[in-house]
Amino acid sequence: MEKLTAKEEEVLRFFWKHGDLHVKDIVEMYGEAQPHFNTISTIVRSLEEKGYVGHRQEGKTYVYFAVVAEEDMGKKSLSSIVGRYFKNSYLRVVSSFVEDGNIPVEDLRKLLDEVEKKQNNAKP
Repeated sequence: MEKLTAKEEEVLRFFWKHGDLHVKDIVEMYGEAQPHFNTISTIVRSLEEKGYVGHRQEGKTYVYFAVVAEEDMGKKSLSSIVGRYFKNSYLRVVSSFVEDGNIPVEDLRKLLDEVEKKQNNAKP
């Protein structure tokens, strides 16, 4: 899948939060700072071309919906970041968080306990 622009990701978040939407629904969600209908329509079509959004016809209009789950997108984005900035090392990522004080050691211990439990439960 192609990388998203900031505006494309912003619009995709509307689908994750609200479900199936018409373009006019998205425009209205911007409140007073409403972008032009054609602008949002172009962004939605771009999302569809990139494989993030699908549509179905309802009468004379289209209803659009996300075809990529937010969690899957998060995992894909994380993998990309780890590859680009941490040389594909998740250990470097965790070490970075620990060094910066973003993950307390107690949380790491809990995480290790959870992983060990899952591995032990998965054994035949």
